[in-house]
Amino acid sequence: MAKILVTGGLGYIGSHTVVELVAAGYEPIIVDDLSNSNVKILDQLSRIIGFKPAFYQFDLCDMQKLNEFIAVEPEIDGIIHFAAFKAVGESVRNPLKYYRNNFYSLLNLLEVYKTKTINFVFSSSCTVYGQPDELPVTENAPVKMAESPYGNTKQIAEEILRDAITAGEAQKVIALRYFNPVGAHDTALIGELPNGVPQNLVPFITQTAIGKREKITVFGNNYNTKDGSCVRDYIHVVDLAKAHVAALRLMENEGFKGYDVFNLGTGNGNTVLEIIAAFENTTGVRLNYEIGPRREGDVEKVWGDVTKSTNKLHWQAQLGIDIMMSSAWEWEKYIAENPL
Repeated sequence: MAKILVTGGLGYIGSHTVVELVAAGYEPIIVDDLSNSNVKILDQLSRIIGFKPAFYQFDLCDMQKLNEFIAVEPEIDGIIHFAAFKAVGESVRNPLKYYRNNFYSLLNLLEVYKTKTINFVFSSSCTVYGQPDELPVTENAPVKMAESPYGNTKQIAEEILRDAITAGEAQKVIALRYFNPVGAHDTALIGELPNGVPQNLVPFITQTAIGKREKITVFGNNYNTKDGSCVRDYIHVVDLAKAHVAALRLMENEGFKGYDVFNLGTGNGNTVLEIIAAFENTTGVRLNYEIGPRREGDVEKVWGDVTKSTNKLHWQAQLGIDIMMSSAWEWEKYIAENPL
């Protein structure tokens, strides 16, 4: 059974990926510093997969702690690297925090494993495209100047990984460029659990619906879109998690060498106002929202061409907007009744 190090494995996407790794026959080993996650998710995971996965709490920016971890867990076959700060708005306000954390953690991992044959999956983002010239955006689209420090960390991290491959300091790397993950596991035992005020749309929707937040602010209604609000490609987090397993499977193929990148989305775009309407229609819950000014760092519209992922990863998103909204709502109700 191959051992897969999942950094940030108690976070939103990481925890769902742990579930899919186990279902696919892998042994996940979680490292998380709990800076943006909750240790109680470990118990939730054990209820889903039937056992408590190995968990180590430390900051990957601490090289000494990382070396101590390797001494205890020397046999790692693959790495899925989620551990990073990810809020666009916060990155604009605190860029050094983002550069320090997101680069040091990646560099430390590459340094300690550079002499080993490790299948490395990197959690990247569609933010590397900025505002694309053509939609849907393909993996061949030019990487533009980032709209935020968060987006810039993803761009530069991809450059670091390509350079490491070229220099022989890494062997197999796949960067997965996510669009907008939403939803929750169908057990409602894990889902998006932001610390403090949510930075993403759907948890703000569900928290408003349940009464934790007074209202939703839609950032701008004067964009060049069908209703003036921003357009994104929303993808169910379970579909996204399964793509990481597909990436590992591809790298296990002897024919795969070097570096590759894949878009992970549905291939369709929805506006913010459409997502609000979808939630209302799916759940029957009316939402209190207002139109506010544009938010610094936001791209007007982006959705992905996922042809390459379909053909080469043999992966395709299966779950639609209604399931995204209903599962997110079931998760919100669950944690309201069972606080973590």
